[in-house]
Amino acid sequence: MYSSAFNTIIPDILVTKLFNLQVPSSTCTWIKHFLTSRPQSVRLCPHLSNTLTLSTGSPQGCVLSPLLYALYTYDCIPFHPTNTIIKFADTTVVGLISRGDETAYRAEVENLSFWCSQNNLTLNIHKTKELIMDFRRHRLDHAPLLINRECVETVSTITFLGTHILADLFWTPNNKALVKKGQKRLHFLRVLRKNNLDKKLLLAFYHASVESILTVWGCGT
Repeated sequence: MYSSAFNTIIPDILVTKLFNLQVPSSTCTWIKHFLTSRPQSVRLCPHLSNTLTLSTGSPQGCVLSPLLYALYTYDCIPFHPTNTIIKFADTTVVGLISRGDETAYRAEVENLSFWCSQNNLTLNIHKTKELIMDFRRHRLDHAPLLINRECVETVSTITFLGTHILADLFWTPNNKALVKKGQKRLHFLRVLRKNNLDKKLLLAFYHASVESILTVWGCGT
């Protein structure tokens, strides 16, 4: 997990990466102009703050920002072939299936930390968690994972993209959470039906709000 990821994009670094991806120079120039020298102020009721000029980061709420961030981090890839890096927005997961050798895993974490330092990104150590799945009869002691000399907390469960993952791969807590969320949204569906909402709109609400939490990445239930 990064700290203020969208706010730390360096336009010059981004443009260099876009050139490497063979994005047309005219598009790169436009993006750089879009991200640099941006006037910004905050209005609260009748009060307006002083204007600041920003040349770092990508505007929050902008449709283009997630795409620019994805391009900015495209070269964050596994250092070792046995490792896996999963990225979604400002969340990054490092995974490894190992037979007791954690060398590649720990080297991957160090490489990720170095990559962050080269790209003006900061790992939020307090939000970073380590989940260890060990099904051996005799488990070995696991040495603490350190990032920038800070110890990463080891947990027995994490929530990734709305899915509760337990170290023992026991899915009952996740299923209960899904049922609870689905029941809440079905209540709203019943309210809409009582108010005689059109059937097509009810179906659209069901697909968007209820069915969407029961399907995982469109690959099944």
